[in-house]
Amino acid sequence: MATASVAFKSREDHRKQIELEEARKAGLAPAELDEDGKEINPHIPQYMSSAPWYLNAERPSLKHQRKWKTDPDYTKSWYDRGAKIGQADKYRKGACQNCGAMSHDVKSCMERPRKVGAKYTNRHIAPDEKVETFELDYDGKRDRWNGYDASSYALVIERYESRDEARRKFLKEQQLKKLEEKNNNQNGEEAVVEEDEEEAEDEDDLRVDEAKVDESKQMDFAKVEKRVRTTGGGSTGTVRNLRIREDTAKYLLNLDVNSAHYDPKTRSMREDPLPDADPNEKFYAGDNRYRNSGQAMEFKQLNIHAWEAFDKGQDIHMQAAPSQAELLYKNYKVIKENLKSHTKETILEKYGNAASEEAIPRELLLGQSEREVEYDRAGRIIKGQETTLPRSKYEEDVYINNHTCVWGSWWKDHQWGYRCCQQFIRNSYCLGAAGIEAAEAATDSMKANIARKEGAGEMPPPAEEKRPATWGTDIPEDLVLDEKLLSEALKKEDARRKEERDERKRKYNVRWNDDVTVEDMEAYRMKKVHHDDPMKEFLN
Repeated sequence: MATASVAFKSREDHRKQIELEEARKAGLAPAELDEDGKEINPHIPQYMSSAPWYLNAERPSLKHQRKWKTDPDYTKSWYDRGAKIGQADKYRKGACQNCGAMSHDVKSCMERPRKVGAKYTNRHIAPDEKVETFELDYDGKRDRWNGYDASSYALVIERYESRDEARRKFLKEQQLKKLEEKNNNQNGEEAVVEEDEEEAEDEDDLRVDEAKVDESKQMDFAKVEKRVRTTGGGSTGTVRNLRIREDTAKYLLNLDVNSAHYDPKTRSMREDPLPDADPNEKFYAGDNRYRNSGQAMEFKQLNIHAWEAFDKGQDIHMQAAPSQAELLYKNYKVIKENLKSHTKETILEKYGNAASEEAIPRELLLGQSEREVEYDRAGRIIKGQETTLPRSKYEEDVYINNHTCVWGSWWKDHQWGYRCCQQFIRNSYCLGAAGIEAAEAATDSMKANIARKEGAGEMPPPAEEKRPATWGTDIPEDLVLDEKLLSEALKKEDARRKEERDERKRKYNVRWNDDVTVEDMEAYRMKKVHHDDPMKEFLN
């Protein structure tokens, strides 16, 4: 089962292999051994025990499931910072042109740019830095303390100890000052008693100061350090916890079961927990109050604009690019205001502004004018204003080619024409009355010629009706058809048509006879189907 290179096996060998595997799983046969003599678990699936073909495994083995790649020699050491390996006396080829060191080039040189480089002066050649290369493992690459010098932490401890020493020294000086004042003010027993009381109070004050100092150390633990402009991102600054512990939680404002619902997962309470309380005294009125006021509505409009713009094909997403969405929304509002003002100006320019301070003309205000118009009983205008005829959208009274009337103003013999020249051709040139007289004269002369020819008997003879022959020429007068040959030609034509309908009955070697007789042409004409014949459906 663990053999990687599977050779061709017959059906019998394959059956025996399956039986052996079943016996090994049941414990009736010993387990298979690998190259190292170790037993192979027979319950391992074949896709795990079979080695890939490119390993060329000849014997069963499970080495391909183990880690067969050796790890490189990882190191735990770190760079020797600031170490030098040697200093040359003169410039060497390939060294830095600025300082003369071989460990870097002029682009990576950290020394101040010289007025004249070491390449040209051969003086003050900088020593070569120690360049090391380490191959770190996965944890070594991500170890933030790798290469950290623990001895450098002694400076931090020393700084804190010096601060504590200065604090103790300051407190001791304060005690000595108060003792001196006490010795200088000894004026009786009462003064001594008072001084003792003051000394006790001073000692208590000093103890309180020390307690305050200790508390100041512990207060640093309540601060939240936020990094900005560092490796973690952000600048180093202290942010205090602004939560006031004396505030009452919103779900404790009203303990009634039927009051506003509190959702512990989202920590939201949309309704007002105290609707009957004085609004000037309560500090919380529900989340809906804040959701429908202030900048919440503007943010909601911004989200709606982003959704609508995305549906219309704009590449905009509120969560992925909020700055872009806000900028597009601002541009949209500016364009909307400009379009609104432009539309308003256009309407005012066309129809005027009834709310403006401009005085309305007296003619429009009173509806009076100096024009006198007289009407009849039917309401028609008799005198005064002329009636205006409605005009269509098509061109009217447009005359072409010297015509004085439009096309369609003349009708004769079921034809349209021009009335000015009585012509029926639309693109003709107008000749006026002369054209009408010439047309009438031509008509009269044509009628006179026809009457003259009819009187003289010069009419042309009628054309003789010729019947076309069956083979394309005139039918000869002595045409005689043989009835026997005609019947054979009809049978032959039927066979040909049947052959055309079914190609399978056509023989392989076909001999064509190009000699066409009169009977063949007559048979073809008789069998031919005329598509315009109304009786073609009844033909055999």
